[in-house]
Amino acid sequence: MRYLVEPYLYVGPALALIGFVILVPLAIGISYSFQAITLLKPGAPEWVGLENYAALWRDAKFWLALENTLWWTLGSLVFQFGLGLGLALLLNTQFYGKRLFQALVFLPWAVPTFLSALTWAWLFNPVIGPLPHWMAALGILSEPYNILGDPELAMWGPIAANVWFGVPFFAITLLAALQSIPGELYEAAEMDGASSWQVFTKITLPFLAPMIAITVMLRTIWIANFADLIFVMTGGGPANSTQILSTYVFTTAFRKLDFGYASAIAVALLALLLVYAVLLLAIRRRFVKI
Repeated sequence: MRYLVEPYLYVGPALALIGFVILVPLAIGISYSFQAITLLKPGAPEWVGLENYAALWRDAKFWLALENTLWWTLGSLVFQFGLGLGLALLLNTQFYGKRLFQALVFLPWAVPTFLSALTWAWLFNPVIGPLPHWMAALGILSEPYNILGDPELAMWGPIAANVWFGVPFFAITLLAALQSIPGELYEAAEMDGASSWQVFTKITLPFLAPMIAITVMLRTIWIANFADLIFVMTGGGPANSTQILSTYVFTTAFRKLDFGYASAIAVALLALLLVYAVLLLAIRRRFVKI
């Protein structure tokens, strides 16, 4: 009996701490979504049931923010993963100046988000920033103008900043996974005359698949909840063209001071991310079995 109870005594304090720090605030936040809590209307919170969710279903701004969230998340994720995988493959080789290059690759991860957002907002400034002038010189733009003020193009500004900020995550994790692949497999493939593409698709990619699944899942959740860059660079504008669900939660809670409706938006985002995580973990389990 002692051996059955003893492990729980060791992990009990950690579980209690996790429950206090994570589960209790989560339960409180979910309960807020069923109440009318508006700081502009002092008084005791009023239980409204599903009214906040019914209003959410009718809210055109919510659906626009959801569409923008999908675009923001997918656009950032594709470029972050592609560049991160390329850099990991490069850093897994030997070349002159590798240590310096590796430090430069990992540098964006150490820069505070607020500073990154300010820097990229300056880069896109049509008066003092270089990017609009370079794109005009290359023929991408007809003339230098404020990209962050164009509803059709504004989302590309935060996406570019997020790609620069998030590439080191994939580079670090995928590099660690690459270095764990047995070298004997590559030696055998070389002896059999396999091409570089065959080595990549038959050895490297299958070994990376489980790590790719878990890193893509984690990064997707982080990007969907990542409001800092957008809030600093565009504030969700112009005309809500860069408003995502996480920024909508923030503006609803701290500008409109409607914590009940903001909690409903946050719970809707939580539900979507939970469904996504479950599906991706099921796919990862299939890769691991293979």
